[in-house]
Amino acid sequence: MKNKVILATVMFLVVISSGIFLLNGNDPDEKTVYENSQSLASDRENIITKTVATVSPAVVGINVTEVRQVNNPFFNPFFNDPFFQQFFGDQSYSQEVKGLGSGFLISKDGYILTNDHVAGNAKKITVTLTDGRHYEAKVVGTDKVSDVCLLKIDENKLPFLKLGNSNDIIIGEWSIALGNPFGLFDVNDQPTVTVGVISAKNMNLEPVDERFYLNMIQTDAAINGGNSGGPLVNSVGDVIGMNTIIYSTGSGKGSIGLGFAIPINKVKKIVDELKLKGEIDRNFYTGLGVQDIDEKIAAYFKLQNARGVIVNSVMKNSPAEKAGFKSGDVILALGDFKVSNRNNLLGILQEYRTGQTVEFTVLRDEEKIKFEMELERRK
Repeated sequence: MKNKVILATVMFLVVISSGIFLLNGNDPDEKTVYENSQSLASDRENIITKTVATVSPAVVGINVTEVRQVNNPFFNPFFNDPFFQQFFGDQSYSQEVKGLGSGFLISKDGYILTNDHVAGNAKKITVTLTDGRHYEAKVVGTDKVSDVCLLKIDENKLPFLKLGNSNDIIIGEWSIALGNPFGLFDVNDQPTVTVGVISAKNMNLEPVDERFYLNMIQTDAAINGGNSGGPLVNSVGDVIGMNTIIYSTGSGKGSIGLGFAIPINKVKKIVDELKLKGEIDRNFYTGLGVQDIDEKIAAYFKLQNARGVIVNSVMKNSPAEKAGFKSGDVILALGDFKVSNRNNLLGILQEYRTGQTVEFTVLRDEEKIKFEMELERRK
């Protein structure tokens, strides 16, 4: 009996000791689970989350009010013709239209970047910061052609983003798009974040509403309505582009992973000019008349493909004539840009300024030659 009591006492002490051991977290298996959970929690904080936390305060929501001329729906569209207007007057009327978009601070004293199609034609612009403050913004300068608009608010000591180098981007590297899709910024006072990769670079798109999009950055980070004007940043928080345009579904509103951003190196040049002059000087002319190349033209001139444009007229005493152009010349490239069609050539020319000298690569009599042309001011 005495031995049983001693054995029971020993067993009781072992159980108690084991309980204390477990309560103290000293069981090897229990400790491993605890350490693993702590490790997983720390792994959630990665370079993406840290970058988002750093750059978010410099992203802004933008609300605009525009005044647009709207045709009276109760009148026949023929009444818009000047002939009928002399009898019935102008049947259009002014209407206020509200819109929204995104932007980001690029200086501590309140300079903000966004798209021209967001705020370039606005009568009133309200900027919302992530701390809930609202400011009336003014347009410092805007450029429809490149779709870049520079705003300013009266404030100091603001957070701002570092403008990176879009020439250094790598296809496949992380990309983070921030902005104000569908006006969600107004609800939460914080930008929405989507993450993807750089899908392609140097993408030339067709012009939209007299805006030209060359050398664009493509990303599969979801970009939706209202994201326009927001920053596209890399994994360390440097701005590499400005979110601008998407290819969407049939409804025209949904992201399908084809978003495009204006390279920030191009934007920086535009900003410098807007700060200095408030506009971009493209008041030049070439004196060239060109047309697209079809299969028949390509076959006649023994071209390998239908890329490029063919010169069909040269204005007398124009920059084109002085450069040496003749009808029948095929323009293959302008500077480092390959020319694919007439719209593409027109867009490439918008990259240059009045007074600059540009180099054309031309095919004449099956031989490639180069011409230099000064972009003279339009007379």
